[in-house]
Amino acid sequence: MSQNQEVELEINLFSPENMIDPYPVYKLLRDEEPVHYLRDMNLHVVTRYDLLRDVIKRTEEFSSKYDQFMGGAQMQMFNTLSDDQKAEAFKIAQGMIDIPPTMLTLDEPEHTRYRSLVSKLFTGGQVKKSEADVRAVIEENITAMKGKGRLDFMEAFAFPVPLEIISDRLGIPADKQSRDFFYEAATSAAAALKMAPVPPEQILIRMKTAVDLQKFLIRLVDECRQKPKDDMISILANSKLTEEEGRERDLTHGEILSVLNQFLVAGHETTASTFGWAMLVLCDNPDLEDQLRGDEKRIKTFVEEVLRFEAPVQGLPRVVTRDTDLGGYPLKKGDMLMLRYGAANRDERQFNEPDKINIHREKAGMQMAFGSGVHFCIGSPLARQELNIGFYELLSNFKNFQLDPTVGRPVADPSFILRALPELRVTYQDI
Repeated sequence: MSQNQEVELEINLFSPENMIDPYPVYKLLRDEEPVHYLRDMNLHVVTRYDLLRDVIKRTEEFSSKYDQFMGGAQMQMFNTLSDDQKAEAFKIAQGMIDIPPTMLTLDEPEHTRYRSLVSKLFTGGQVKKSEADVRAVIEENITAMKGKGRLDFMEAFAFPVPLEIISDRLGIPADKQSRDFFYEAATSAAAALKMAPVPPEQILIRMKTAVDLQKFLIRLVDECRQKPKDDMISILANSKLTEEEGRERDLTHGEILSVLNQFLVAGHETTASTFGWAMLVLCDNPDLEDQLRGDEKRIKTFVEEVLRFEAPVQGLPRVVTRDTDLGGYPLKKGDMLMLRYGAANRDERQFNEPDKINIHREKAGMQMAFGSGVHFCIGSPLARQELNIGFYELLSNFKNFQLDPTVGRPVADPSFILRALPELRVTYQDI
């Protein structure tokens, strides 16, 4: 073992400071130990682009059935509660519907059985058909920004735009009471997936909100079984799932909730995060505005570059199904891998000058922010549409985006899975 490796073994990749800025540690691991054993968490962390690609291709050896890992993380948070709080949490949990694994945490062929039910909503043609609705949401929020010159971009645009769009796609009623509750509950659900430390009181609040969200969504499911509409809830409410033996059945409430919960994050939090990171890139690189304004092709590359530069999902687990190796690193059945997409996207073996935004980069779409393989993000066409139209319109209506000098530089949430800015205060001028 080299001296460098001895140093690396002391690395705490998931300390708050390294979660806020993981990139120096990512580089160290890619260069010295691209499969790194994190003893405290019993995780083998993979950081190099080619190795991530290898894992994703070898689905028979590296499984996506990592529910046990997610459950363990939730149990760690539960153990921070006092005895009285644990009793209250147990009482709240009695009202929850059990959520079975569906798309994200299943392998083939089970994964495709669920994915195929909703994939029709996210084809290129279907997304193109919805472009007018997406534009309307974006234009409404841009109109609200005009004349202000100073605001929190996350609050004014990055959060509400994708949340309203995915709400329409899911089939959330448009009345103010329904939307206000859903927006609050969806934000709470996404925050829980960040797996960041929170006060015990906040854990209980999230649990109560989760129960209320389940009841709200199940009411909509039951209504859509009687009067179907053209939305995701109606599709799931009225679809038949084909079992291995060929028998068809309705989806359970738990299965429907499982799929919907995944779209709350995939269709909202990750797109909002990318809006925020892209705006920060514009503030840090003011010369980009004139290069991008009015140029759809360059804006598309810019969006891909931001997705690469600041992957909204930094990593997800895989479970080793049999004794094997990865790049010569031995692994045993039952070992847990943590694939770090954020590290792979900054790998200089794959991307020239990866720590810089290059709006002329060839094959910018090779970034792994949307994953790869059978679990490639189903909502990526919609996310790209929102981001491409969003920044085209933002740069057509405003100029001179800068960080607000009256507040400090924005800092990322210290999150285990997601990477986002909680706020981004900027100044700008109308065109």
